[in-house]
Amino acid sequence: MEGIISGLSPLPFHARRSITFDRGFEFLAWPHLQAGLGVATWFCDPQSPWQKGTNENTNGRARRYLPRETNTTALTNRNLAAICQRLNATPRKCLGYRTPAEVFREKVLAGAGPLP
Repeated sequence: MEGIISGLSPLPFHARRSITFDRGFEFLAWPHLQAGLGVATWFCDPQSPWQKGTNENTNGRARRYLPRETNTTALTNRNLAAICQRLNATPRKCLGYRTPAEVFREKVLAGAGPLP
């Protein structure tokens, strides 16, 4: 949770108002995250991946670079940053063929508002 807190803390509050988790064991310390960031936390219903469609889509995209058999402990921060950059620089139909990075930057600078 400390990694998530340190990664999201620099963002303006309107860019991190809530976080939705799946029901994985790794999110057991969600109260610490909620207190550390001052955000609302939500959990998907069991076996309901459609409740986090963007997450499921992004997981599928990430699997192109990180197949299930990948030893993630062998990855460096540089490797992970490169994968994140590729994912965030890929235009998406649901964003009007803009990239997630473009839309996020636009929304942060605009001071919030719903995503398209």
